[in-house]
Amino acid sequence: MPTYREIENIKKMMETLFNLYPEIHLLVIDDNSPDGTAEAVQEYQKTNPNIHLLQRKGKLGLGTAYVAGFKWAQDQANGDFDFVFEMDCDFSHDPKSVADLLLAAQENDLVIGSRYVDGIRIINWPFKRLLLSYLGGIYARMITGLPLMDTTGGFKCFRKTTLKKIDLDNIITTGYSFQLELNYKVWTKKLRVKEVPIIFYERIVGQSKMSGSIIKEAVFAVIKLRVLHFLGRL
Repeated sequence: MPTYREIENIKKMMETLFNLYPEIHLLVIDDNSPDGTAEAVQEYQKTNPNIHLLQRKGKLGLGTAYVAGFKWAQDQANGDFDFVFEMDCDFSHDPKSVADLLLAAQENDLVIGSRYVDGIRIINWPFKRLLLSYLGGIYARMITGLPLMDTTGGFKCFRKTTLKKIDLDNIITTGYSFQLELNYKVWTKKLRVKEVPIIFYERIVGQSKMSGSIIKEAVFAVIKLRVLHFLGRL
């Protein structure tokens, strides 16, 4: 769970997750939040040994945060984890849906909590952002051939064996298009990918991290991924 300026959400998220799933391990990767997010996690660590924290020196990108988390999860010293989730801290992803993704992961290599399978399932997004996201998915499918309705969703469950088949040191994106890159790499390896319908809620508190540079990266990343796959360098 990557965080930056999530003090308004992190305490409630930790409480909610562990009330629902007391046996899980939660890794928070914080990019030097100035609002005390990391300190809140450290306070909870005093009473819950299943909460873990990676503190980074600054905002290094969503993709690099997840890569750091995936590598941590693969380190046997941290525990023998069979399934690795990624999700947002702002309650855009309903913690109750973790169980649905885990169930589907028993027979699939990657499970995506999909905002678009079986209809559009997004609450309180402005129409402009919804249209941008939906058309972006069409664009990504046209260029890459990726057979997914939600190409950039950030609520996922990986099998540990799936992550081991991805070269995490060869990631070309850092923003939200990182999600597309992972999906594409798993799919091109002919692994089993399944979309599970979720409801996506726009954050109530805190600030969105979406920016123009992130959108620009996504436009060109799709083409680059397709070319690298064609050249056998993905």
